[in-house]
Parts: sequence; C-alpha cells; structure tokens
Amino acid sequence: MGGRARPSALADVRVIGRLSGRRPVERALPPGLVVRPATRRDVERIVAIERAAFSDPWSHDSFVALLVNPRVLFAVADWPAERGGTGVVGYVVAWFVVDEAEVANVAVAPDARGRGIGARLLDEALRAARDRGASSVYLEVRDSNAAARSLYETRGFVEVGRRRRYYRRPVEDALVMRRVLEGDLLEDRD
Repeated sequence: MGGRARPSALADVRVIGRLSGRRPVERALPPGLVVRPATRRDVERIVAIERAAFSDPWSHDSFVALLVNPRVLFAVADWPAERGGTGVVGYVVAWFVVDEAEVANVAVAPDARGRGIGARLLDEALRAARDRGASSVYLEVRDSNAAARSLYETRGFVEVGRRRRYYRRPVEDALVMRRVLEGDLLEDRD
C-alpha cells in the first residue's frame, strides 16, 4: 500500500512469486483449502503474512478496519488443520466503487507459495467484482514483479498505465493493470 497508515482507494496490489520472468508454476491447490470471509480472529495471521511478504506492510488497524467496510472484499485462503493444513495461508482485499473494482492486496504465506493459492484468491476477487456489477477491475503491481504480472495476464489483465516512483521501499514504478469484465465469462479455475 505504499506505506500509508490506512488503505486508500488507490492501494497497491502485491502477489508474491518467483521473479524469474517465466509464468509461475502452480501445483495443485492444497486439499480442503477454502476461501472465506476474513474474521477478527484471522487478523494476527494476516499481519504476519503481510510482514513476511512486503517491505512496506499495512498496519494491524488497517486490516481490522476492513472487516466492517461494506464496499470491501476481505477474504482468506484457509487450509484447515483437520485437512493437514496450517490455517490461514493467504488473503485478498478488493474494493468496489460504483461500477469499478480494485484488487488492493493479495499475499500468500512464504511456505504456501507456488500452489495456486494466489490465483484462487485473485479469482475470488474477480467473481466478487462481477457479482457487485463492476465493469472493470484495476490493480497496481511493482514493475519488477514478473511472477505477479504473469499471473495477472493469465486472468486477462492488461497494462494500461504507470505510476512513477509509486513504491517507496524500495522506490519503484507501479504498473496499472485492468481487466474488463463486461461481456466476459469467468472460467471456473478451481
């Protein structure tokens, strides 16, 4: 989020992955993984994932505030212990204003990456955007994050702009990407 204390309507999107420049290799989703609304109980784990993933993390209070915002999708990827999992392994934040949506944040725990969890969370944000009547979805991504850019491209996002020196730690441009939803059908990628 560029280091701001609270999320704004123009937050950054961050998906962690390999920076090889190649399309991310996704393994099968963990058995029993569910995507569900985030709860207050999840916030500590979400903050830990955020801090492991980003050099300029969102605050605990920023995540708590999202829990009661009706214009926000705040969901977690939960891999329950009874299914061999470790609990919350990722999360997504997206907001909706009039007929547009913005994916503000996507992150996956370091030990759960490369299993398609980030893609599953992104798909959930796209479904929510369609359900809420959005005609297009925007996001911002670090110019150097080739893995995230590749994931977004597999979901139909295209580069539409650049925000110079948007990120502060380290300083880097953000690419603005968009997916038009009008008239398209979301495929079931589960």
